[in-house]
Amino acid sequence: MIPPSIYKVLPPIFAFLALIGFWEFGVDYFDVPQYVLPAPSAIGAAIADHWQSLLRHSGVTLVEAVLGFLLGIAVGLPLAILISCSPWLERTIYPLLVASQSIPKVALAPIFVVWFGFGLLPKVLIAFSIAFFPVVVNTVVGLSRTPPDMIRLMQSLGSTSVETFLRVRIPMATPYIFAGIKISSAFAVVGAIVGEFIAATSGLGYLQLIANNNLEIPLLFACLVLLSLIGAVIYYAVVLVEHLILPAPLRSQENDEARR
Repeated sequence: MIPPSIYKVLPPIFAFLALIGFWEFGVDYFDVPQYVLPAPSAIGAAIADHWQSLLRHSGVTLVEAVLGFLLGIAVGLPLAILISCSPWLERTIYPLLVASQSIPKVALAPIFVVWFGFGLLPKVLIAFSIAFFPVVVNTVVGLSRTPPDMIRLMQSLGSTSVETFLRVRIPMATPYIFAGIKISSAFAVVGAIVGEFIAATSGLGYLQLIANNNLEIPLLFACLVLLSLIGAVIYYAVVLVEHLILPAPLRSQENDEARR
């Protein structure tokens, strides 16, 4: 008997294989030039030919994205908790955070390069500047969604505000927190690439610039494949941690909120 989990995996696999087959067929049938859209077979050949370079540059981008992602969590969660616990901070800091997101992160990259040089730190900070905001917003929303009846029940039992926060508000907000962290995991990769486009000597963003200048379009698409794999690795690492921490009822609550 086939396990139920297999049925969840098969549809996206079949859809992916169908997309690859249609892509390969369309490029061959319509004779699309390689510099416009390379076939999947050409992209696979580029990965095989440049696997060492791709692996080395992928490691750089992965480190930048993970560090920016973790920094976003380390700063975003405490900041969201402070905002949710202090109406004064919510009125003063929260609007500034929202307004700061209107600044294009590409415009921040040259400033970070001037301040911190061409090393790892500017890319990490750019990834952080994009990744931390979903964590803050979702955590604040989750902490504000605690049912008032549960808070009154804890108060009637003589619990302090700290005990109520730790035992009720945090567990109830955990699905929202993980939803924000999942979004942040994708944004961190975007931030790392933005930093590499501006000033870098390594990384998949840097390799994309080199491939574009040399009109190596299959290599350009190969970088996209590796970027998608990096994003998937970080995302599913978060999913694994979520399954280890959250009980099934709270995970189903998160799925219900996502569908809404």
